[in-house]
Amino acid sequence: MKKIALATAVTFAASTAFAGAPADPIIEPPVIIEEAGSSSGGIVLPLILLAVVAAALAD
Repeated sequence: MKKIALATAVTFAASTAFAGAPADPIIEPPVIIEEAGSSSGGIVLPLILLAVVAAALAD
């Protein structure tokens, strides 16, 4: 009878030790590096095209 009581006590002690879920791992977000552009990056091409058209019309 003592062995059955001891086995039951060990079983309950072992089951509570494994109860619950392990902690979620901490995952850091990836680092995204963007290249710095000039402040007039979107205006340069239209100005060049305008200069080419103006030079073609001037001839």
